[in-house]
Amino acid sequence: MDPNIPAGIFLGFIAWFLLRYLAGGIYTVDQNERAVKTNFGRAERIPGATTLTDPISASLDAEEKQRYQYPQVRVILPGGPYFKWPWQRIYKVSIATQTVNMAFDPEVPGANQSGTVVEAVTKDQLNTGLTGQIRYHISERNLYANIFAVKRPIAHVMGYFVSVLRERIATFEAPAAPGATDPSGSGISINDLRKNLRDLNEHMDRECSSSEARYGIVLDASLITGIDPPPEVESALAAINTAHNMVSSDISLAQATADQRIEQSKRAAEIETLKAQAEVQPLISLASQLSELKTTGEGALRAYVRNVRLGLFGNAQQVVMETKR
Repeated sequence: MDPNIPAGIFLGFIAWFLLRYLAGGIYTVDQNERAVKTNFGRAERIPGATTLTDPISASLDAEEKQRYQYPQVRVILPGGPYFKWPWQRIYKVSIATQTVNMAFDPEVPGANQSGTVVEAVTKDQLNTGLTGQIRYHISERNLYANIFAVKRPIAHVMGYFVSVLRERIATFEAPAAPGATDPSGSGISINDLRKNLRDLNEHMDRECSSSEARYGIVLDASLITGIDPPPEVESALAAINTAHNMVSSDISLAQATADQRIEQSKRAAEIETLKAQAEVQPLISLASQLSELKTTGEGALRAYVRNVRLGLFGNAQQVVMETKR
């Protein structure tokens, strides 16, 4: 037996070990990625730091803070090459923003009409279908929850979003517009929802802001774009909306006519007031002149009255005078 065979096997094992564990231990992290390293299955943590010390937990109540308390882990930033030992493992996640249909169910792809429409019941028991999208990305500040604590974070986030959305649809009431007399379609829940779609999206953004602390996923925006009733009530709803629009149009026309008449009355009153002032002003001036004449002497006032009478007599064609008997 060749004595060099055991030495060759040993050298081959050394080469295999170096290639398998040392050269294979070199890795990099892409720009849109973040990584976490574990030692014997335990993530490298920041001593004494948890998500409760981070502002992302501000939206949680006292009971939720006990349930969603996660340690802060050391995050490996983009770059490299980095090195890991054989007993270490690298977990990489993409933090790029992703878009998904809000009806998508990661666990049951065929649910919600194959992930296209979310059904919800309004306060007046009208079954509606909602369509739209959700933008989200993995939170760099809570990677522990996303990688280790929650099995399928996106499934939890979608389920939480849909439950909040259905609760909001079932209890939604449109805010009363100040000074509104008969808003078109008021009291019909689906009309209220359509007219306040922006407020509905903003409400969903606020309510789902805790998903970062819960599941390590940030909801960038919820874009609810469509709220449609079932086909069997679409025609009835269209007729109701048409009637409301006609009533609203008649009310607007009547109000415009009334406003026009009020404005005309104001103008007429202003004109008559100006006329009266024009007639009164000469009398005021005359009274002022007579007062000044009276101060100069009683004879001046009689002379003024005589001159006025002479002017009137000069313009008159016939004069009737009273004679004393």
